[in-house]
Amino acid sequence: MRIYLIAVGQKMPDWVAKGYQEYVKRLPPSCSLRLVEIAPGHRGKSADIQRAIKSESDKMLAAIPPAARVIALDERGKSWSTVQLASRMEGWMQEGGDVALLVGGPDGLSAECRQRAQQSWSLSALTLPHPLVRVVLAEQIYRAWSVTQGHPYHRE
Repeated sequence: MRIYLIAVGQKMPDWVAKGYQEYVKRLPPSCSLRLVEIAPGHRGKSADIQRAIKSESDKMLAAIPPAARVIALDERGKSWSTVQLASRMEGWMQEGGDVALLVGGPDGLSAECRQRAQQSWSLSALTLPHPLVRVVLAEQIYRAWSVTQGHPYHRE
C-alpha cells in the first residue's frame, strides 16, 4: 500500500523536511508514504481567493492515483485515536489499494475535494500550521503502522 500525502505548499522550512523524512524512512516499502506537493494558488492584495482555491483543487484532484481511497484532512472531520487510525490502516492494507490524504492550502479544501473524499479526518480541534501537519501526519502514520505490527514504538 502506498499512502500519498497530497498537500498544498512548497518550499517548507528544513525542520519540516527533516521531521517528515524521519518518519517516512522508518516505514517499510509495503506501507510507504509519498509526498505530492501542490503549488499554492496566487494570493495577494487583489487576488481572487476562490480562483486560488479552484486552482489548488484541480491540481489536487489530478494528483490522486486511480482507485485510491481519498481522505480529506478537514477541521470538520472526525478525530481518530492512534488505535483507530491503526485499525483503519489494517483495513486499507487488506484492501490493497492506495490511500490519498488531502491537505488544503491556507483557505482549506474546496467543496470538490471534500466531496471526492470517502472520509474526512480532523487531526485536532486546534488549527495547526500546514508545515506542522506534514510532520504530525508522518509520525502518526508511522505510529499507527507500529501498532499494527506490535512494535513497541506506541505505548498505551
